[in-house]
Order: sequence, then structure tokens, then C-alpha cells
Amino acid sequence: MSTSQLPDPKDRPARLTVGVVGAGRVGPALAASLQLAGHRPVAVSGVSDASRRRAAQLLPDVPLVPPAEVLERADLVLLTVPDDTLPGLVEGLVETGSVRPGQLLVHTSGRYGTKVLDPALRAGALPLALHPAMTFTGTPVDVQRLAGCSFGVTAPDQLRLAAEALVIEMGGEPEWIAEERRPLYHAALALGANHLVTLVAQSMELLRQAGVEAPDRMLGPLLGAALDNALRSGDAALTGPVARGDAGTVAAHVTELRKHAPQTVAGYLAMARATADRALAHGLLKPELAEDLLGVLANGTDGTKGDAG
Repeated sequence: MSTSQLPDPKDRPARLTVGVVGAGRVGPALAASLQLAGHRPVAVSGVSDASRRRAAQLLPDVPLVPPAEVLERADLVLLTVPDDTLPGLVEGLVETGSVRPGQLLVHTSGRYGTKVLDPALRAGALPLALHPAMTFTGTPVDVQRLAGCSFGVTAPDQLRLAAEALVIEMGGEPEWIAEERRPLYHAALALGANHLVTLVAQSMELLRQAGVEAPDRMLGPLLGAALDNALRSGDAALTGPVARGDAGTVAAHVTELRKHAPQTVAGYLAMARATADRALAHGLLKPELAEDLLGVLANGTDGTKGDAG
């Protein structure tokens, strides 16, 4: 990271005591990263055995306490709980008088901006939404992966510099996301990352059925190259039978999938239709080849004629 990216010292947060409410995969890793930047984790809450193990591994000697006590001890509180739990948690903490004026309250939900923290704002807290665009394992490797990780940042204007400084201290790159665009931002990440895991897992299962002994070794270089090409070139990186208009090959794929893995047919057809649309729009799929291809893709998952979409 170049020195030009570092915030001016006057804009950097003072050394803070840090608490974590929700010791899932994200919270302990972020707190450990803040510790490396000079902040001091002082409390963490977690209920499950897995949460307690993660906290012990990533934040050794940091006491496990109830959520209200985390807020009592910490200047900066990370609310790292599932999206659907967050609004109720914020309201509950405010109702019990746990939120202090001037306390930095940070959630890591991709879906929400800072409005979900409005009850805490009315209680005098300083609201920040810092979402790391990264998958987490719940192990120390997560702290290393934060280096260069983009964070979706939403905060009031007067806290923007502080929010961005915290991200940079964790080794991340701040990316400002407007409040009203948070759901779209999160949907984009889910589409790319979460669905990718499903696609790769399905691909490995099919390769095993085809007799491949090490599908991970086979897919690694192929998927790595495909991802790199896609990030560099976008739709120009499209290859394969759909982009080429090989209707016969696609029809053979659908037949085999129906026979050996019928649960994958709907996903294959949906992605093939989306790929065909993008290949047509970008001049990669020749219109004269598209008709037969779209005819194959118009079949429903039960083999009957359906809507080409």
C-alpha cells in the first residue's frame, strides 16, 4: 500500500478499545486485524462452542462476556451478526441502555447501510457500516486475506474519514457505497461469490461421476485462468459451446445432466441463457447460430418446450 493511500494522522482514529458482539467468522478476524494496528480488543460475546473456539484462537486472553458488557468495556464495537439478526440486536442494546454517547458502533452487514443503526444514533452512538468483500474461514488466515480486501463503506459525512481510516488500518481498501445502493451492492457480491461456490462444487461432483480422481486439481488452473480473464476483459473472456453457438454440444450436455444430475439442469440452463444473451450482445455469438442454440435452451427442465426468456 502506498503512503499516498494512508490517511492524514489527524484523521486516524485514536487507539481504541475494541469489542465484538457475535464471534462468528468475521468479528474475531477484524478485531485481530485492528489489534495489529494498535487497537486493543477487550471483550467478545459468543454463544456456540464454535464461536468460543474462534474467539480463543484469534483473540486469546480476551474475555467472553454478554453483549451488554462488551458495549460497557469498548469504545469501538463490532456488531458481526447475521443480517436478519442485526435490527433486533441494535434495538435491544438501545432499549437496555447499553449504548453510550460517542461510542463507535460498526456493523459488517453487506445488506445494510447506517440506517439500521438509527436507534443507536439517537442514543448518541457514532454509526459505521464496514463490509469486507471477502469470504471468511474463521481461522487466522482471514487476517492475512484482509490485506488489499475491498470494504463497502457507508457512514455519515462527518465520520467518513474515520471509517475509511479504520478500513485502511485493517489492510483494506475503502469503497464508498451510498445507503440506497447497499442491497444492490450486496446482491452483486452474492451473485459472484456465493453462486461461484455452488457452481464449483457441482462441477467437482460431475467430474467425479465422470471418473476424474482429482477434480480440484483439474479445475484449479482452468477456473483460475477464467477468473483472471473475466476480471481483465469482462464479456470478451466468454468461451465455450454457448458463446460459440454449438447447439449440438449444449443439447448433449443437457441430456447427460438430466440422466446423471437432474438437480443441476435448471442452473445449467439459466446460466447458459444468460451467457447466450451476453455473447449475443457483445458480438461473440453469431446471430445465425443463435436460433438453434436458443431452441435447445428453450426446453424446460422436464424436457418440454418452455419460455426462452
